[in-house]
Amino acid sequence: MVLHKDKNVSEFGDFQTPENLALEVMKVVNRLGVAPESVLEPTCGRGSFLLASCQIFPHVNRFVGVDINLEHLKYLKEKILSKKYSDKIDIINGDFFTLNWSEIVKKLAEPLLIIGNPPWVTSSELGLLRSSNLPPKSNFQSKSGYDALTGKSNFDISEWMLLKHLEWLKERTGVIAMLCKTSVARKILIHVWQHKYRVIRSQIYSIDTFKNFNASVDACLFILQIGDGKLSINCDVFDNLADKKASQTIGYYQDTIVFNVKDYQRWSNLRGIDSAYSWRSGLKHDCSKVMELIPEGNKYRNGYGEIYFLERGYIYPLLKSSDISNNSTSNCRKYVLVTQRYIGEDTTHIKSDAPNVWEYLQKYREYLSKRSSSIYRNRPDFSIFGVGKYTFSPWKVAISGFYKTLNFVEVGAIDGQPVVFDDTVYFVPCWSKSEASFIATILNSQPAKEFLESMIFWSDKRPITIELLKRLNLRVLAQILNQEEEYESYVKNHVV
Repeated sequence: MVLHKDKNVSEFGDFQTPENLALEVMKVVNRLGVAPESVLEPTCGRGSFLLASCQIFPHVNRFVGVDINLEHLKYLKEKILSKKYSDKIDIINGDFFTLNWSEIVKKLAEPLLIIGNPPWVTSSELGLLRSSNLPPKSNFQSKSGYDALTGKSNFDISEWMLLKHLEWLKERTGVIAMLCKTSVARKILIHVWQHKYRVIRSQIYSIDTFKNFNASVDACLFILQIGDGKLSINCDVFDNLADKKASQTIGYYQDTIVFNVKDYQRWSNLRGIDSAYSWRSGLKHDCSKVMELIPEGNKYRNGYGEIYFLERGYIYPLLKSSDISNNSTSNCRKYVLVTQRYIGEDTTHIKSDAPNVWEYLQKYREYLSKRSSSIYRNRPDFSIFGVGKYTFSPWKVAISGFYKTLNFVEVGAIDGQPVVFDDTVYFVPCWSKSEASFIATILNSQPAKEFLESMIFWSDKRPITIELLKRLNLRVLAQILNQEEEYESYVKNHVV
């Protein structure tokens, strides 16, 4: 979500839920047939959910609302008095991240209904604001070192909170019913299924965020029913809160969340690791005004409008996601300065090999040294990432990670130089035009597309990931398409 001008919205993800939406949500929860003994709203704000739950579940004797904002709680207390719910609702002023929740939760009878609308803001957004409204630092997603360093450890605050809700119900019965981003709901489902939580039913109901919050976010009502019984590895998805019939079912197979269970099961034999072909990410440099260049005659203009003569051996044609998506690969708008042939290569030799490039890098040393990502720490000066022998292959088969289409494009050299991609593009290196044509053809085949699309959630910001692409075994795909002999002919001639 884009940071909002209002401090409460930006720092606390403070989108107050309209009363009519809260009431609709409680009606959906009621359809589950669960009769809660207690209701808890951990980030209650002005209490729309608490008040709606009092209306839908009048038999409940104890409702608890917690929030950090005293103004919201003052408003809620006035509403409680006006509706004569004061003997049923306990209000607590406190910080979600520092409260002793175990003491609060253990006093609540089960089945326990946990409801609400936790903050729609990410940890990195709060970091930009220097906010203290953050959970204690920990690698709770168990990201690998490189993934954590390159930003994949960024998470939604609501994700962290929902995992806490699950802990509260680990040995109890109850229901979690929360508004959250749909991407967060899927992450929680993966966690639930991986760790075999006692979830016996899960549901996702799409909500109209523009209508209810004036926000363009793919969000939902996310419901988890927890108790004793058969664990569920499927989640029903509904197009809106009024629907009683699911429009689709997502599932969990081979440690993967699956969008289309039927197609995944049909082509699951395509899943596996292909040792001959590896998907790669494009170049990562994090300093586009210095590293990306526009040609002007035999010189180059950088992002600061300054023109330099630079040795061509370090300058390569650059294609971005939009170029790949539009199949505009025969020429390029920009070039990129490539300082290394492999990750960690010493860069001091540039001084003698390409004096103009070296002088240029020295001039912009300060800009490059200020790159914030920790992946550049303790590395040679002017280091880049996503570079190796594969970067300089003469042919490639590429796909954009951002655009919402599954289209694999063969890309050849431009002006005699191998093409380099930015880090939003994924590609397979090839060593001849015929090999690239072959790989592109089988990747664009029906079996390949149905298999990959069965795992793609097109509403995601980057629906196509390198992890997704690596699940497809090209050797098995060639066998299914009766093209194994041609596949083997290219593998034999691979550059090692």
